[in-house]
This record gives sequence, structure tokens and C-alpha cells, in this order.
Amino acid sequence: MKAPKSNKALLLSYLGFAFQLMASLGLATYIGWWLDKWIKSGMYLFIWLLPLVVVVGLIVKAVKDTSKK
Repeated sequence: MKAPKSNKALLLSYLGFAFQLMASLGLATYIGWWLDKWIKSGMYLFIWLLPLVVVVGLIVKAVKDTSKK
């Protein structure tokens, strides 16, 4: 059985996840905006699709990291 993490280590873990979430969403939004502008389809498909994929992926990662083994 693993020893429980200290409060500082747990806080740093959540802080890292929050930074990863914000950076990933920002990058996905920018890439989606750029792809929509490059394709010129008239509707904003990638600016909605890419951040959605990032959010789903990060939720899956969070569930895997916090689930009991």
C-alpha cells in the first residue's frame, strides 16, 4: 500500500493538471481557429471539435490517474 501524499505534493499535482488543462485548451483552440481559417468552410468546426477532444482526453487521463488499481 502506498503512503498518502503530503498536502504540498497533492497541491502541486492538481496545479500541474490545471496548467496542463489550460495550456492544452488554449493550444487546441488556436489550432482549431487556424484550421477553420485555412479550410474556409464557413462554419467553425475545428474550433469546437479540437477543444472537445482535449477535454474528453484529459477527463479520461484524470480518471485513470485517480482510480484504484
